[in-house]
Amino acid sequence: MWWDRVRDWFAERFGVGRSPVPREPVSLRPIGVVRNAVREPRMDGWEHVRSDIIIREDLTPLLDGIDGYSHLIVVFAFHRLPSAEPGRTHVHPRGDESLPEQGILATRSPMRPSPIGVTVVELLRRRHNILRVRGLDAIDGTPVLDIKPYYPGHDAVPDARVPEWARRLAEAGEAGR
Repeated sequence: MWWDRVRDWFAERFGVGRSPVPREPVSLRPIGVVRNAVREPRMDGWEHVRSDIIIREDLTPLLDGIDGYSHLIVVFAFHRLPSAEPGRTHVHPRGDESLPEQGILATRSPMRPSPIGVTVVELLRRRHNILRVRGLDAIDGTPVLDIKPYYPGHDAVPDARVPEWARRLAEAGEAGR
């Protein structure tokens, strides 16, 4: 009916009557998979883990030139997380009750509304469609969604601000999970 078209136009144009955030699921096809000796999720000890990221054979040409970078940004899916508590919105970072509760999106917790992880890793070598990396906090079998080269001048933020509790964790050598 004409009224529906007018309402849809008005809603699209002015964001009235509908949420501006789409609620439809997004479908992503993994570009690869993580292979390493870590079988269960854990909080710490990732800095020395060596992993192979096996990229789909049909995407091998997309890796040309990647071995010129020392570090990469790896985007992956948390595929084996325990179910989050329904309605849970806040967590203590790292599960440490001495730290103030934060909204889940204000932490590095893997218990997220969209279970996506992002990590900067050291690229050790490339062999055909296999990237050997160090420091990837993903368990064996984790689907890899994307890889990007790390540009220090673009990706680093030298004067980034963090809450006091996160600064203390960083000084102690821990990530703010």
